[in-house]
Amino acid sequence: MHMADALLSPAVGGALWAASAGMVVYAARKLEKDPDPSRAPLMGALGAFVFAAQMINFTIPGTGSSGHLGGGLLLAALLGPHAAFLVLTSVLAVQALFFADGGLLALGCNIFNMGFFPCFVAYPLIFFPLAKPGASRKRVLGASLLASIVGLLLGAVAVVLETGASGISSLPWGTFMVLMVPIHLAIGVGEGLITASVVLFARRVQGTSLEAPSRDVKPLVRGLLALALLTGGLLSWFASTHPDGLEWSLFHATGQEALGSPTTSVHETLADVQGHTVLLPDYALPEPTAISGSAAPEETPWPAVSGGTSLAGLTGGLLTGLLALALGWILRWRQACRTSS
Repeated sequence: MHMADALLSPAVGGALWAASAGMVVYAARKLEKDPDPSRAPLMGALGAFVFAAQMINFTIPGTGSSGHLGGGLLLAALLGPHAAFLVLTSVLAVQALFFADGGLLALGCNIFNMGFFPCFVAYPLIFFPLAKPGASRKRVLGASLLASIVGLLLGAVAVVLETGASGISSLPWGTFMVLMVPIHLAIGVGEGLITASVVLFARRVQGTSLEAPSRDVKPLVRGLLALALLTGGLLSWFASTHPDGLEWSLFHATGQEALGSPTTSVHETLADVQGHTVLLPDYALPEPTAISGSAAPEETPWPAVSGGTSLAGLTGGLLTGLLALALGWILRWRQACRTSS
C-alpha cells in the first residue's frame, strides 16, 4: 500500500508529512519517559525483519492481486505502539530513499496510513484488549486477524481520501474506493495470520510478556535476525508476481498500468532527489540498457532466483535495523541525560 507521488498534490503530501512528523515527535517523547534497556535491540531486529518481510507479496486467490505485510500491528504487539511507529517509519524511509518504493512526497502519507492506524487505533482498541499477556493462542490469532483487517481497511480508505483530496488524477473516486476496500480486507487476513505467527513465535522464544520483556532479549533478537536473513536473502525470491492491492485497484479503476507523473516543481524536485539516493530500484540490480532490435525480455520466472533481490533484502534489512537501533539508543541516551542532570 505504498502510495506514489503521482497520486498526491504538494498540499496534501505536505500536510501528511507534517502529521507524520508530529506523530514521530510524540512517539519519541513518550519513549523517553519509559526507558527500557531491551527496547533498542528489539527495535533493530524487528526493523530488519519487517523490511525483509515486506518484500514478499503473497497471492490473493482468485483476484490476480497480491498483498504484503504492513507490519504496524506486529511491531505494536511486540514493542508497544510508540516504538512500533518509529520502527515502521524507519522501514518506510529506507524503502523510499534507497529502493524507490513509494515516493518522497508520499512518504508522509505512507507513514500515516501504514503506521498510525495499526499502531494507535487497531492495536490499543482491538488487539491489546483481546490478546493481553497470557491470552490463548486462539485469542492471539483472532485478535491479530480482526485488528489487521481494521488497520488495513482504515489505511486503504485513507489512501482513497488523500488521492481524492489531491484532485490531480483522473481516478474515479467511487470506483477506486469500491476496489480498495475488499481487496485490502483480503490482504488483512494474510497480515493477521503472519502477525499471529510471529507474535506466538516471539512469545515462545521469550517466554514472558512481550510489552515488558525480560532484560535478556538476546534469544528473541537472534531469532528475529535469523528470520530477517532467511526472508530477505532467500524467501524474497518467492514473492508473488501479481500487482499489490493498490496497483491492482489503480489498474482496474483506470485501465492503465501506471498513472502519468505530475509535472509540478515539487514533484520534479523530489523525483530528482530520489533518483540520487536510490541504490537498488525496485529491490533489484539496475537492468542493462536494452539494445535496439533485441528480442523482447522473457517473462519473469517464479521463483525469481536473483542475487540482486537477495542483496536488496540484506542491504535494506541492515540499513533499517541500524536506523531503528540508533533511534532506540538515542532515546535511551536522552532519557539518561535528563535523569542525571
